[in-house]
Amino acid sequence: MRNYDLEFLKHFSMVIGFLALVTLGLIIGAHFLNGVIPPEVSPTAQKQLEARIAPVGAVYAGSTGAAQQAAAQAAAAAAASAQVAYGGTTDGKVIFDQLCTACHTSGAGKAPRLTAGEFGARASKGVDTLYKHAIEGFTGPDGGIMPPKGGNPALSEEQIHATVDWMLAQSK
Repeated sequence: MRNYDLEFLKHFSMVIGFLALVTLGLIIGAHFLNGVIPPEVSPTAQKQLEARIAPVGAVYAGSTGAAQQAAAQAAAAAAASAQVAYGGTTDGKVIFDQLCTACHTSGAGKAPRLTAGEFGARASKGVDTLYKHAIEGFTGPDGGIMPPKGGNPALSEEQIHATVDWMLAQSK
C-alpha cells in the first residue's frame, strides 16, 4: 500500500468514527427527550377514560346531600323522558304518521289498512286483544306480521293504546 492510501484510510476512519459518535449522541439525546416530554393525550381518549373509571353511584348523607340528591333525581327523570318515543306524545295520529303508516297504508307484511273492511274487522276481536297484539307482537294465521310495539321498543303502553284507539276511530 502506498503512503497516500494509508493517509486516506486514516482520515476516512476518523470521519466514520466521528459520524458514529454523533449518531450515538443523537440517539441518547432523543431517548432522554422522550422520557422528559409528557405524552400528548387526545381529548377523546381522556373522556373515554373518565367515563370508564367514573363511580357507578353516589352517597348522599344528611341535609348537605339533599340538593345533590334532588339534582340527581331530576337528571334521571329528564334522561328517562328522553328515552320515550316521540317526546312522550299520546297523540295517536302523530305516532301513526311517523311509525305505523308505512305498513298500515300500503298493506306491507299483510298489515290491515285503515278501512272498515280490513282494520274494522280486527275490532271485532276486542280492543284489549288489539292492545295486546300491538304491544307483544302478533303473527296472524294468514302470515301477517305485527312486530312488538310496532318495531319501536321505546313506545310506552299509553302511546300504543292512544294509537290503536286513533286507528279504530279512523277505520269506521
